[in-house]
Amino acid sequence: MRTDLIRKTALTAAGLAFTGGAIAGPVTAAYAMSDAKPTTQTQTDRKGHGERELGVRYEAQPNFYYCGPAATRNALSVQGKDINVDAMAKEMGTTEAGTNSINDITPVLNKETGKNAYRSVEISSPDADAKQTDQLRADIVKTVDDGRAVVANIAGTSTDTDGVSHSYEGGHYISVVGYRDNGTIVTIADSADPNQASYQITVEHLADWIATRGYATS
Repeated sequence: MRTDLIRKTALTAAGLAFTGGAIAGPVTAAYAMSDAKPTTQTQTDRKGHGERELGVRYEAQPNFYYCGPAATRNALSVQGKDINVDAMAKEMGTTEAGTNSINDITPVLNKETGKNAYRSVEISSPDADAKQTDQLRADIVKTVDDGRAVVANIAGTSTDTDGVSHSYEGGHYISVVGYRDNGTIVTIADSADPNQASYQITVEHLADWIATRGYATS
């Protein structure tokens, strides 16, 4: 289910390995706007007809390696929470090499949300199969319907529904904050570049973007 997803050997060289059951891999984003200031983005909440969008108080990541904390901050903002990214980075063990794993994100989401609302899901294969894609779609719909966002660890290049390419060969974290067409199209909040803060992508493309990594979901 590769569609137009491009993965390069740089990903393997960067260390896409699984150790101790952790979903491993570098997560340093290709940060396009190093001098960008945080911006605010508001999305409407629509329920019914197979779609829903959550309201995001968007902020761009302040540096090239804070994509994990920034994606988590944007995800938690849909619940009305406003948590300092530096504090989250410390909890996640984020360094200039990035945040190691989705398993470092999920505990922070649970700490702020409570009641073990989140769990980590791994897509360990190089390509997502139909079952993994269907599970991702169901997980996104359930999580968004519960009023929460999904956080996903991605790598490679994919194309959104407007034909725009988004490339993170070294790895990246994004938030999934909405869906339409019963989850076949999902809405991304991307902290890397405020000029491309929000876009939509097919769930098949997203599943392949996550492949070899994982996501945090209800």
